[in-house]
Amino acid sequence: MDPEPTRFRLVNPNRLRMLMERTGSGCSISGRALAAAVEVPHGTIDHLLSGAVKTQPAHVAYAISDTIGVDHPVLWAPVGRAVPAEDDLPPHIAAAP
Repeated sequence: MDPEPTRFRLVNPNRLRMLMERTGSGCSISGRALAAAVEVPHGTIDHLLSGAVKTQPAHVAYAISDTIGVDHPVLWAPVGRAVPAEDDLPPHIAAAP
């Protein structure tokens, strides 16, 4: 049996939203355009932005970062003991108020 693929947790949905407004190229990108570029359903991006979905497989997380034009750790933390997939983030990772 193959191990589960590595998953990454979106650290802050508001940061994703902000970076979509001004990507690395200086342009904005809509949720639908980002979803198309990453080749995921647009609902995936909507759910990440709303906080309904917190994690994505590594290939999706990296594709989102690459499309927006930011380094991967700006948006994502690897899921594991220090970063739970669904529970509250530990204080050293939690988003600033």
